[in-house]
Amino acid sequence: MAENTFALIGAAGFVAPRHMKAIAEVGGDLVAALDPNDSVGVIDGYFPAADFFTEFERFDRHIDKQRRKGQPIDYVSICSPNYLHDAHIRFALRSHAHAICEKPLVLNPWNIEGLSEIEAESGRRVFNILQLRLHPAIRQLRERMPTTPSPQLHDIELTYITSRGNWYARSWKGDIQKSGGIPTNIGVHFFDMLAWIFGDVEQSTVHLSRADCAAGHLVLKRANVRWFLSINAEHLPEVARAQGQRTYRSIRVNGGEVEFSTGFTDLHTESYRQILAGHGYGLEDAHTAIEMVHGIRNATPRPLTGDYHPRCERIG
Repeated sequence: MAENTFALIGAAGFVAPRHMKAIAEVGGDLVAALDPNDSVGVIDGYFPAADFFTEFERFDRHIDKQRRKGQPIDYVSICSPNYLHDAHIRFALRSHAHAICEKPLVLNPWNIEGLSEIEAESGRRVFNILQLRLHPAIRQLRERMPTTPSPQLHDIELTYITSRGNWYARSWKGDIQKSGGIPTNIGVHFFDMLAWIFGDVEQSTVHLSRADCAAGHLVLKRANVRWFLSINAEHLPEVARAQGQRTYRSIRVNGGEVEFSTGFTDLHTESYRQILAGHGYGLEDAHTAIEMVHGIRNATPRPLTGDYHPRCERIG
């Protein structure tokens, strides 16, 4: 048996193959997987011997039986819909396993407080995949930025457009109660990255809050941030559309572009390596970004006055 055993919840999801690949590359063994959808042939490419379940109750029983037989699961990797993360992390801790959860860790800040209590009771840890903190270009940016307060705030413009088809609105991702909306579902790791580099939020203003896009302005401890997030292909820059691109990422710092369009391939594997080495990102690390997106989700959009992202003017 491998040194570390894993179970995976959400095996049919978009991000699950990255977790399977990471588990394989760190020498782990995926012994059980769960998803109500049985389109999970991807497992065969990594762990064909893994037990698979479409019903949580049978999965739960299996994990419990293995533990009572002296073969407990070491880690439960969670790739389920956002609104189920809290419950599935609790399941992992009750099963005497560490939890490795995709972003967003949870939807609400108070969920983290509850998980902290169970984490302390169980003696197991909760880890969040905050992969941008491991991206070489982002780490270099953080190293270049002074951490001492300055009267002149850095000027940041974040633009992230990742085109999605009609299926998105009909899936759980299009339900704000389940996904948290655009800022939470596609933006939380960017907000985490910004706070990690430039400090905590001092002020937040929302200018757009739609099903397909959102935009606003943040004042962080050391930066002014204009941000724009979208899943609408019509919002792509003309040059990106002309080249047939479906995704556009841009971070401008003090007028200069930070190149980070590549280097994403192995970030999940590196996240797993860090976790197994005892250096993963836990509940407290995730807290700031969850506070940020919760505030954005519940804010009332304001008119386009003051400092706002220039793309807001192009949105009808």
